[in-house]
Amino acid sequence: MRWEPEIPRWRQVYAVMTERIDDGTYPPDERLPSAMAICDEFGISQVTAKRVLTELRAAGLAYMQPGIGTFVSPLPEPSS
Repeated sequence: MRWEPEIPRWRQVYAVMTERIDDGTYPPDERLPSAMAICDEFGISQVTAKRVLTELRAAGLAYMQPGIGTFVSPLPEPSS
């Protein structure tokens, strides 16, 4: 991945993860990669990877199951 120096790395990785959620690479209720897997894929620190997962949860795109992992949030129910 080519890094944009003026944008924090966590934001750049967050954008990639969000795109993967949006395009269905990570479908609803699928477990997201662990912080360590994100570190390995993007060459970032564990602190940065944990920040990405925290921000995904804060945005409502993911939820955590303690001791199991972080999962993609289900799609909202369509309104009738």
